[in-house]
Amino acid sequence: MAKTLTFLHAADLHLGAPFRGLRALSKTWAQRLLSAIPEAYDRVIDAAVARNVDFAVFAGDIFDSSHASYGDYRRFFAGLERLRAAGIPAYLCTGNHDPYTSWQNDLFALPDNAMMLPASKPGFALYRREGEPLCLIGGRGFYSQAWPVDEDIAEGITRRAAIRALRETDPDAAEAPFAVGVLHTGFDLDLQKAPTDPAKLLTRGMDYWALGHLHKKLVYPSEADPRAVFSGCIQGRDIKETGERGCFIVTLGEGRSAQLEFVPTASVAWERLEVDISDCGTVSEIPDLIMRALFRANGKAHCEEMCVRVTLVGSTPLHELLERPGVLEDLRCQINDGYPEFFCDALIDATRRAIDKAALRAEGLFPSVFLSTARGHRADVADEVAYLQEEFMGKGMAMPSSCVKRVDELASQAEDLVLDLLQGGEVRQ
Repeated sequence: MAKTLTFLHAADLHLGAPFRGLRALSKTWAQRLLSAIPEAYDRVIDAAVARNVDFAVFAGDIFDSSHASYGDYRRFFAGLERLRAAGIPAYLCTGNHDPYTSWQNDLFALPDNAMMLPASKPGFALYRREGEPLCLIGGRGFYSQAWPVDEDIAEGITRRAAIRALRETDPDAAEAPFAVGVLHTGFDLDLQKAPTDPAKLLTRGMDYWALGHLHKKLVYPSEADPRAVFSGCIQGRDIKETGERGCFIVTLGEGRSAQLEFVPTASVAWERLEVDISDCGTVSEIPDLIMRALFRANGKAHCEEMCVRVTLVGSTPLHELLERPGVLEDLRCQINDGYPEFFCDALIDATRRAIDKAALRAEGLFPSVFLSTARGHRADVADEVAYLQEEFMGKGMAMPSSCVKRVDELASQAEDLVLDLLQGGEVRQ
């Protein structure tokens, strides 16, 4: 009978992370986010216990700082103790935020169900189920906060190396059907953060690489064959970390690819929204329109609370009014006062003044000539696409395929921008 293995893969917990930038806008929400990270960690542990996984893996940056507080240590160890009570071992490595040296210098002792993989060299372990060897585990963490750019953090971490290292204590290690690697790395995307070649990882005899450092989900080489995977952070900390955040439940089976189940863990989601106010006749209509957009976005998120950055777009006669001092801030405060589950950290005006193209054509002046010329160019979609391709190639870039589908929309936006500038508008960054 084919054997299977199920484990939890989490990374980038960042326990103790501050939210300094938000505190100036809202002390209440800054405090709320401080509690969101430990809540997310509790959900990680809940997921492991509820699914009765074989073991848990934490791939670095457990803490946000190399000098974690006593309270942060207690929180993390309490989770490990919950795993211990459920009979679940844990394997962890350090990241650049919580390097190995800081753990060595602090007075603590991991529970006996937890193993810290070393940082000075590759380390290995053998997971047994009911006495039978089931999975080889190999990995390495950060020793200090920096990593030599010419050193591959994955060097020496292979299935064969694990068997050799464990041969003395576990002569039957070679019988384990599965092997899992654990690293905190930036792949070759970030040469300052323990680079490694993802293609080479697939040649090391590991069935799955549990990775940390990148704060977004990333699966390599494909969703159908996930062999090197970043689980992302468990809770978004700012507007750069939008979307759902969580961990993976990984199932390995003999003769088949790994199966991934994503478990959302974030208490608060971060989102960017564009709200088209072209149909709004008065400023008072804008907050209601924004709230409807917020509820739609919230309905797709796996959490009840949301921090948002809203950009107002569209062609509108309200454009000049929105430019007046204090109007946007008053609207932002109105939104935040309406529903405590949402917090708008910034309201950005990217609207354009309303343009009466029919009137401009009737005037017969330069804008009329421009509109006629633009209409002629837009009639030939193939020519527009070719022009865009040449522009991208001239800058040494490949044109995104989405541009072809949106060519008419992009042309319309460019047309409106030129007309806005001709009428005295300003280019907005």
